This record gives sequence, structure tokens and C-alpha cells, in this order.
Amino acid sequence: MKSARPQITILVANLPAERDRRVIRECLTLEAHGCDVTVIAPRGDKRLKILPGSRNTRLKPYPVFVQGGGFASFAIEFAWSFAWISTRLFGEVLRGRAQAVQVCNPPDIYWPMALVLRALGRPWVFDHHDLSPEVYATRMGGRPNPLVYRTLVALEWLTLRTATEVVATNESYRENALKRGVLPERITVVRNGPAAAEVTVGGHDDPGDRGQRIVYLGVLGPQDNVEGAVLAAEHLARLRGRTGWQMVIAGDGEQLPALEKLVAEKGLNDLVTFTGWLEAAAVDEVLRGATVAIQPDLATRMNQLSTMAKTVEYLARGVPVVAVDLIETRRTTGDAAAFVPTGTPAEFAAVLDTLLDDAPARRRMRTIALARFNELLSWEHQATAYVRVWDRVLAKRRRRAHISSHAATGTVPAPAERTAGKAS
Repeated sequence: MKSARPQITILVANLPAERDRRVIRECLTLEAHGCDVTVIAPRGDKRLKILPGSRNTRLKPYPVFVQGGGFASFAIEFAWSFAWISTRLFGEVLRGRAQAVQVCNPPDIYWPMALVLRALGRPWVFDHHDLSPEVYATRMGGRPNPLVYRTLVALEWLTLRTATEVVATNESYRENALKRGVLPERITVVRNGPAAAEVTVGGHDDPGDRGQRIVYLGVLGPQDNVEGAVLAAEHLARLRGRTGWQMVIAGDGEQLPALEKLVAEKGLNDLVTFTGWLEAAAVDEVLRGATVAIQPDLATRMNQLSTMAKTVEYLARGVPVVAVDLIETRRTTGDAAAFVPTGTPAEFAAVLDTLLDDAPARRRMRTIALARFNELLSWEHQATAYVRVWDRVLAKRRRRAHISSHAATGTVPAPAERTAGKAS
């Protein structure tokens, strides 16, 4: 029997669903709000049919054989994902599901599906994860091919303008959508961040047997400058010796082999350790034992305008942050961070050295971090805004379906129903 619950399909192209923590939180929020959810995403764990931790969020994975490393391979990868995602999505439509769709970028290539689905009366929500043109420019070392860059801007414009509503991850992304012509009432800010229930706040000033810990958590990609964190460890060893502290790099990505090689070449194996990809419980354990966290992202346009998910994870556990002074990083952390001007390894090492020796400063930053998380940044606050988006788009769909049913039967809606339709 067909479910009476709203059925929402979420499209993800750059991560398996079980590894995308934002999407996991969105799915659980939608489930709690009375929706049935299906996620179409690259295949990760082949054994999974239901999203871990969810009640019944269905996984409809597709195989991934091509990984982008250059322009041609990226183009092939995007074409592959478009073909598979569109096939899976229209299969859901034919089965009577996908009453509404959320698409998550990158890439920004799914707007043709938005046109088709909206023509069928299905709302299409764009969850704006990354500024794709800026990501490309960063990966090209700030010297992007002008034609490729303009093409990506055009695709972003089309993706934003074809959506029923846009979910922006911060104020800078909202401002970007406004510049692309999206109406203010169609944009809602829903930030990244863990739920309070995911977080255990530990004792950060107890160094334990392994000494004080500097932690990096996140993706290990070219744009993340994790190499800068490794080189900062080399400088820090000169400033304070090689005992009483260590750096933990938690995450995975295409730069991991190069980073492991760099650590070996610099003779830092006793100071820098890699954990690989961590699930939520392990993330919590690593950050619970952190003394200071490092955000080595440099001042590119992409990084200036983006909120790093790792930053909110740090604040949630009360971990002081050392970062380059970026627009959205400062908006997120306030005085829970100590900032460096440009992000050279020497700058990071100097501030880390000072902060490791200043327990009162760390305690002040810890208090600020926890307050910002609990009062503003936790997923509980973001979920409220996210649910409002879906209340609006599903209400519009219900009104359209109600009017269509009257038209099909030749009946006329009651005056109150006609008024409600006009008010929308």
C-alpha cells in the first residue's frame, strides 16, 4: 500500500550517503518530521540497504568506476553520475515515490532534472554544499581556465535558478545566491554542524600519556592545505622540542599518500599520526582528547566564503581553533579562535606554541566555543530552519495536487481553498 507520508529523494554525487554527515542529519530530521526518505548516492559499503542510524531511509547507490584527477576525467565522472542518478531518480518517480527532491552539489549539472521534475509538479530543493567555480579555481592554484570557470558559473546559475528553494550553508552562500538572482524568500541558511546528542565534551587540559594534542579533522584534498599543518609541526618541533605533544590528522582524501610521504621525508613520524576516515563515534573520541585544533585552509575566495564543517566539530567539543583569518571562519568561531595573517607554517607554529603554553587562554576560548555551539551552531538549531523549508515546499505541492484533483473531477474548490491557493 502506498505510504501516506511525504516521500523525499535526496541526490548526492561526491560521497557515499553513509559518509556525508550533513546528509545523514538531514535524513534523520526528515524522518522525525514524518517523511520517508530515499538517498541516491555513490556506492560505499555494499552491504548497506538502509542508512545507518536511520529508521528506514532507503539507499539506492550507483557504482563508481571513474575518479576525477584532471578536466577530462572529471567530465567523464560527472557524465557517469548524471546518467546513473537520473536513471535512479526517474525509477523512483515511476514507482510513485520522489514526491519532492533535494539535490546536493558538487557538481552543478542536475538542473535539467529540476526542469523535468518541476514540470511534473515535484518540488526541487538545492542544498548548496560547495561553490563549484571557486573550488575549481582553488584546485588550479588560483589560475583557472577562463572558459571552464565561466562554464561552472553558468551551471551554478542554472542550478540556483531552477530550484524551488535554496538551502545555503552560511550567509556568504546566501549572498552568492542573491547575486545569481534568487529571490530572498527562496533562500534559507542551514549551517553544518553536529547535533548536541553526537557530542561528548571531554577534559582538554589533561595531556594524558601522549601529551598535548593538536588535531586536524577533515578531508585531505589539495584545497585543504593539510601540508601546511604538517610543515607547521616541523616548525613547532624546533620551537618546543619533540616531547609532550603530537599532531593527529584525522580524515582521508586524495592527498593522504603525499602527506604520509612528506611526514616520512621530514622525519616527523614520531610527532604526526594519521587515523584515516573516522565514523562519528571515533570523531568524537579524537576531538574529546584534543588540546587545540588546526584549520590550515588558506585565504582563497572559496575558503573566505565557506564554513568548514570541521570548525563546527571543533567548537562543539570546546576545542580552541587556530586558523587563517577568513570571513566565514571568524563569523563561526568568534573569539574561540586564534588567527594567523596568511597561513604560513611558521605563523601556525608560533600561535600553536603560545596557545599550548597558555591554559587560561584555552579555557576562555573553550567557554566561548561551547556557548556558540549550544546557542547557535548545533544541528538542533539548523534542523528547525531546514524543516521550515520542507513545510513550505510540501504545502505548495499539496495545494497544487488538491487543485488538480478538483480539476480532474470537474468540481470547484470551496472559497476558502481558492483563497488559500491565491495566498501562496
